[in-house]
Amino acid sequence: MPHKDPSKITPEMQEASKEFAENFAKIAAQSQELVTEFLNAQKSKNQDPDPFNIGKAFTDMTTKMMANPGKVMEAQATLWKNYLDLWQNTALRASGKETEPMVKPEPGDKRFKSEEWSQNQIFDYIKQSYLLTANWIQDTVADVDGLDATERKKTEFYTKLYTDALSPTNFFWSNPDVLKKTLDSKGENLVHGLENMLDDLKRGKGQLMPKMTDETAFEVGKNVAVTPGKVVFENDLMQLLQYNPTTETVYKKPLLITPPWINKFYILDLKSENSFIKWCVEQGYTVFVISWVNPDETHREKTFESYMSEGILAALDAIETTTGEKEVTAIGYCIGGTLMATTLSYLAAIGEKRITACTFFATQLDFEDAGDLLLFTDEEQIQMIERKMEEAGFLEGRSMAATFNMLRSNDLIWSFMINNYLLGKAPFPFDLLYWNSDATNMPPKMHSFYLRNMYQKNLVSKPGALTLGGHPVDLTTVTIPVFIQASKEDHIAPFKSVFKNTKLFGGPAEFMLAGSGHIAGVINHPDAGKYQYWTNAKKKKYATGEDWLAEATEHPGSWWPHWNKWLSKKSGAKVPARDPSKGKLKPIEDAPGRYVKVRAKPGKSDD
Repeated sequence: MPHKDPSKITPEMQEASKEFAENFAKIAAQSQELVTEFLNAQKSKNQDPDPFNIGKAFTDMTTKMMANPGKVMEAQATLWKNYLDLWQNTALRASGKETEPMVKPEPGDKRFKSEEWSQNQIFDYIKQSYLLTANWIQDTVADVDGLDATERKKTEFYTKLYTDALSPTNFFWSNPDVLKKTLDSKGENLVHGLENMLDDLKRGKGQLMPKMTDETAFEVGKNVAVTPGKVVFENDLMQLLQYNPTTETVYKKPLLITPPWINKFYILDLKSENSFIKWCVEQGYTVFVISWVNPDETHREKTFESYMSEGILAALDAIETTTGEKEVTAIGYCIGGTLMATTLSYLAAIGEKRITACTFFATQLDFEDAGDLLLFTDEEQIQMIERKMEEAGFLEGRSMAATFNMLRSNDLIWSFMINNYLLGKAPFPFDLLYWNSDATNMPPKMHSFYLRNMYQKNLVSKPGALTLGGHPVDLTTVTIPVFIQASKEDHIAPFKSVFKNTKLFGGPAEFMLAGSGHIAGVINHPDAGKYQYWTNAKKKKYATGEDWLAEATEHPGSWWPHWNKWLSKKSGAKVPARDPSKGKLKPIEDAPGRYVKVRAKPGKSDD
């Protein structure tokens, strides 16, 4: 083998070689520190080896699959034929012939957007080989006979999670962008990546928690949650915010917004350009918002009923005291909507009509088709969650965050692994991801009640099956007008599940479907000109959401103005604007208040 002439090695090449060597020496040292940090953190942990209870489901699936060996052999033959066809296709392309790809990524799959995945024959082969294999695995699992509905959903979900984890984009040697970055930076990206990983591991106390955004770029009350207002009431569970009016007159009935406590309320007030709260104020509503406490062990006795009595009912009393208005309109978002619906039933039971019209954002009341979150609510997993809550005094916010991130692992897990660790980049400042990372804890009694009675037993949809405040929950007794919003691509509160709400109430229910998902489907300012929504003016009852959509009318842009027309007619006459500083309740502090600024406290097991 001929040797390279040393005289042709330039000083630039020598310098580059030296930089590579220095960087990889740093990588070796950091890798050792990383392993040591991880092992030390694990010594104090007593972790469940199967926290999501998937072992039994996959064992049952494998047993049923092997009971039909002929079907297994047929599936394997199909896979080998696909490989042979791919090899032949690749050989034809290598010889200069034009060929169509055997398989393409699904629309919206952002993993293979780099041109190298299609222009470079090697990476195109890797991509297609992966997609063929991943699709084959998922199709084979989906085709297993004898699984019940729960087992099938669980095995299909975790199989997809597994194949997503094995994507070539997630590995150094098979990601062209990472290889190019490594060559261009002489390995500095890997040095920075390991620094980022070590930092995340320390921050997560042994659990790898990749940062989604530059958290130093945002501060609640400074550049997010900045709509002016006052905290006019507080108790142990919540603060009540009243916002400053921007119009001379306002509707007589105040508007009370009950957000979810699984996340913080400022998703409705991220910045002025997309703030739902600011927009509502500009339409002439006196807006009140509940800001829930971020619980710790001192809140362990708080129940779902506490969130009703100390949350919505306490807010109604405070609104009446400070404005003199007994009647309000209301909004409930996600679990805040579930609480709102049960509170409406309670108010009907005691003969009080304090809420005269109600809107539900992405709210589930019938949990039979509650989507992928049902996979995390079988008896074994709930018992595991209850053990964690009993030990810590609450459910850690990061546990909830990890579950939600798993539902969109490519976007919310692997993309940050690639960006932060393989490419060595700092995460991009993004207000929505800052909010997403601002986790909240859950009180044990409340959360157990919610998981068992809603997700597991589906009691809210069954009149009289659940009791709150000493009265049976019966949504048919709620006769006020309701507006029900769902989002077409919502993976947390699926459209077909939310549509069932239209059949549960005893009064008129208007249904509206927005484009996009659980967040963007709700937070879609008219000025953005994005997405679309569907309405259906036909006065008929539909069996399913799909039937409703088949005869619905599509409209471009935001649905907020359409909703405003509905609510404004139910909000009373106009009265002089209300200044929160001049109400009967003395303001406690400026919005957004103290409660929303409290970061989730880690549990005792991690102290």
